Amino acid sequence: MNLITQIKKHLGLDIAEHAYRYAIDPQFGYTQASKIPDRWVKTTCGYCSVGCGMLLGVKANQIVSVRGDETHPVNEGKLCPKGLSEHYILKAKNRAVHPLLKKSDGRFQSVSWPVALETMTSQWRAIQDRYGLDSVAVLSTGQLLTEEFYTLGKLARLGMGVKHFDGNTTLCMSSAVAGYKQSFGSDGPPGSYKGLETADLIVLIGANIADNHPILWYRLLKNQHKKLIVIDPRKTKTAMFADLYLPIRPRSDVALFNGLLHLVIKKDGIAHDFVQQHTVGYEALKQHVLSFTPERVAELTGLSVRDIEACALAIMQSKNVFFSWTMGVNQSTQGTDTVSLINTLALVTGNVGRTGAAPMSITGQCNAMGTREFGFTASMPGYRSYDNAFERQQLAQIWGTRPEQLPTERGWAYPDIIDGIYCGQIKALWVIGTNPLVSF
Repeated sequence: MNLITQIKKHLGLDIAEHAYRYAIDPQFGYTQASKIPDRWVKTTCGYCSVGCGMLLGVKANQIVSVRGDETHPVNEGKLCPKGLSEHYILKAKNRAVHPLLKKSDGRFQSVSWPVALETMTSQWRAIQDRYGLDSVAVLSTGQLLTEEFYTLGKLARLGMGVKHFDGNTTLCMSSAVAGYKQSFGSDGPPGSYKGLETADLIVLIGANIADNHPILWYRLLKNQHKKLIVIDPRKTKTAMFADLYLPIRPRSDVALFNGLLHLVIKKDGIAHDFVQQHTVGYEALKQHVLSFTPERVAELTGLSVRDIEACALAIMQSKNVFFSWTMGVNQSTQGTDTVSLINTLALVTGNVGRTGAAPMSITGQCNAMGTREFGFTASMPGYRSYDNAFERQQLAQIWGTRPEQLPTERGWAYPDIIDGIYCGQIKALWVIGTNPLVSF
């Protein structure tokens, strides 16, 4: 008895044969015929920062199915629910496929691209002519391609003369950026996802990757020899799998990591040669953490002395420790200092510069690094500083322009731009790939 006959017999419906037309696909087996593609096209998932490889199934120039790319080194053919359903947005009922111009009655009307571009540029220029160049602002995103960020930055800063230009990545990643710069002098995570598979000890701080980054969780689970410590006020799915779970009191991360540094130093868990060769300020750090005894830290964090000491001991006894965090740290009130302290703990124990040994920030958006490196928001492209005359000269030479045309300061950050709207200083706002009414 074939599949259609079984369905008919069970449901008693002749319509079953029409509704469940199927074929055998070499990838999926029994599949609706409408979902079997003519060809597969490689691309990359655009949701989060993990960067999973995808294969889109195309039939009659329409995307009808999707699967993970088995050859991609990040996800090895796996996809999370977001990636598996991403292609549905292309035909979503509420997807805007034409420029929409709001008329006097408050309703949107579809217009051509030339009309949309002319309307925007003429009104933008009119506002700047009347109120000054700084009366307009741009809010960008972490969702564009790097080349698009680069082009947008040149358009906003040089073409439009916009001073107040920022991305929503400031809201989620500025703590990691500042913490990395404090510790290493540059913004770039000194680790990779491979560390999840090779570390002896993985310490997750404010990161529920079992729910929010399933592909990273898959890679962590491949590591059969790791020990997992989870530091999080919430008992998340990730916390339930921990060998040691520290339900820390909110806003006490700084106390905990100072306390861990206190114990590592006191019990001589320091990588002395590494510290001497690659760090500065160790003696000052040693003095600073003297007062962060286990008893004091337990009082500040709500943790037990036993668990604090067990965490420090695990770090000291492990060859390769992979410290990783995400929004639980980056969006906290102590974000920058916490990142700096995580980096410091990695440095004093020598857990930097090896696979499986790193302080690794997990980013939320797919191209937060693109906007930071080339987006011309918090810094000029290539991490060049606005207030550095040599770097302005260098960039001007690359672009064939004069250094005086480049800005000498950043302008307002995202929250300041919103305040500027409320106080009336910002008269026009260009929003790209973000939704402030929902996310801010």
